[in-house]
Amino acid sequence: MMNIPEKTIERLSEYRRTLIRCDKQGISHIFSHVFDGIHGITAVQVRRDLMLIGFSSDTKKGYDVKVLIQFISDILDSQEPINIAVIGMGHLGQAITKYFNGKRLKLRIVAAFDIDPDKVGREVMGIPCYDMHNFEEVAEREDINIVVLSSPTSAASSLVVPIINAGIKGVLNFTSKPLNFPKGIIVENYDITTLLEKVAYFVKESEENNI
Repeated sequence: MMNIPEKTIERLSEYRRTLIRCDKQGISHIFSHVFDGIHGITAVQVRRDLMLIGFSSDTKKGYDVKVLIQFISDILDSQEPINIAVIGMGHLGQAITKYFNGKRLKLRIVAAFDIDPDKVGREVMGIPCYDMHNFEEVAEREDINIVVLSSPTSAASSLVVPIINAGIKGVLNFTSKPLNFPKGIIVENYDITTLLEKVAYFVKESEENNI
């Protein structure tokens, strides 16, 4: 197995999305400096990332788009589909489900969980929604490996134990409360408020410096 840094994995995912768009537009080859313009990184970094995963190409023609898509997919994707559940089907949970569904065959949202009686027992965004009290049972039955947390922040801490008990392997946390899990569970805490405030700060600084 290759020991690929986390940031490189993130960039490879971005590269693949760009390559897929290029493929749909009929573009057969692409140079590293094109990624430079799209992703705001240097062409040298692109080449380093691709060299790290063992990809080489005819530099005169650029990278073969279809070949590179498949190469990156072989690195990023599992052999079998991975099932995902969304916990919390409010506006954010529904937006995540709507955006993601149908985009990736190897990553599938197969279940949603909530405590709202108007949602439980129905399909929300085309996904069956279950009562959170049945999480461990449904997670085992549906072979769920990853959960997306889009519940209210006040409920976030109470979800840790059920997630551990259900044998979940990965958590993408969209609540504003960082959560800690035992070693062996991969966690990404994604605080939208903090990220937006960071962007707002640099916008403010830029405006003040231009006065």
